[in-house]
Amino acid sequence: MQPPFSRERLNRELSNLVERSRDRQLRLAVTGLSQAGKTAFLTSLVNQLRHAGVEAQLDLLPAAREGRLLGAQRLNQPDLGIPRFPYDPAMSALRADPPRWPEPTRGISELRLQLRYRPAQRGWLTPEIAHLTLDIFDYPGEWLLDLPLLQHDFDSWCATQSQAHGEQRQALFRDWIDGVAKLDPTAEADETQLAELATAYAEGLKRAKAAGFSDLQPGRFLLPGELEGAPVLQFFPLPQALLDKFALTDAKRHALPDTSVYATLAARFRHYQQHIVKPFYREHFRRFDRQIVLVDVLGALNAGPERFEDLSNALRQLMQSFDYGKRSLLTRLFAPKIDRLAIAATKADHVTPDQHQSVVHLLEALLAEPLKDLRFAGVPVKALSLASIRATQTREVSENGSRIPALFGTTLSGEEVLDFPGEVPSHLPGEDFWRRQGFDFASFRPLPMSSAALPHIRMDAAIDWLMGDKLV
Repeated sequence: MQPPFSRERLNRELSNLVERSRDRQLRLAVTGLSQAGKTAFLTSLVNQLRHAGVEAQLDLLPAAREGRLLGAQRLNQPDLGIPRFPYDPAMSALRADPPRWPEPTRGISELRLQLRYRPAQRGWLTPEIAHLTLDIFDYPGEWLLDLPLLQHDFDSWCATQSQAHGEQRQALFRDWIDGVAKLDPTAEADETQLAELATAYAEGLKRAKAAGFSDLQPGRFLLPGELEGAPVLQFFPLPQALLDKFALTDAKRHALPDTSVYATLAARFRHYQQHIVKPFYREHFRRFDRQIVLVDVLGALNAGPERFEDLSNALRQLMQSFDYGKRSLLTRLFAPKIDRLAIAATKADHVTPDQHQSVVHLLEALLAEPLKDLRFAGVPVKALSLASIRATQTREVSENGSRIPALFGTTLSGEEVLDFPGEVPSHLPGEDFWRRQGFDFASFRPLPMSSAALPHIRMDAAIDWLMGDKLV
């Protein structure tokens, strides 16, 4: 009598079962600088998955389009010492009258979801209903800015902070620049003086952030949390001009006593690296499987050339801080790496749909060098534009007999506007663009909720790229 299953089929079914069991957990890093829209993205991500198959519009996600994705539930998170991501307060803000944006992240939080779905193909050992556990990690974008510090010592960090900062940014640091110019790095450190200069530097960072700049280090100076007032945050870079003034060659720097200004600042920088930045990276970032990097490219374009270049510098440094590469069973167990990456330009609802492709091209141009390295390493990368939570509606207006796309929305101040914000360049803008640029957009309230699922643009495409292969 012939066996009901061939050896080949049995091996295939066992292999599928092992693979499915191994892939039941996915760890997702949602990465972005401050004001890139991480909180909105995470809120929408949870909302779309919870309402999949009911009210969520997820046509670009095959598991949802085919009716196989049954939804998601929140589970108790594995680390009881970390707060849960504030999904419910975020949804309350969006349901308010008038709706408002959720509060931005001010600390670390986590969220665990269990997704239920029907496998696309049934087999002898394939369950009727399968599960995927999704762990999501959220953190302040300000802290993310510190990861590139791990590539530096104090001297090389000072050099980076002395390079290519334009006049507008330097004007925001004028108090610190004037104060540090009077400093003697070879003299014995005065704690009061260092604390005052560190405060002036932190105030400059805060002004720069408010003005739309992105390349701001150390990030904890912007959001210190429990480190407020601690000596570990009382350091700052020494300008290259100051080091040259005192002829501080490498040999002279290392010969200075430990009580000198230079040695004190360098020691505090190392302590910050080893005891603040490195544990944060080790405990939270090295364990992720997938990652999405959110970029407010439209906000930088709106803010002008100096801020646009500042964003480019920040992203270029940041992308070098993550461990990308293909995964195998050994790397899965001993050296986790991010094996799939999405790069997303946020706030796609702030431009008309005909500009969305230009936004993607501009994003790819902004990250051209990191993307080349990633593709060379064989890491699958997808660039897209999205709006996690829609704030505008697309309309058309008549002008000289032509129909022109426009946006309708309500500004944060409550004014209803119908506007065409301008054309987005599909390549890195040159001087000619900045001279004639008419690109401008207002900040809008989120749209009122008409159903339990949040309105969005291409969240389904992002979800499909990040986890669609796990839902087959």
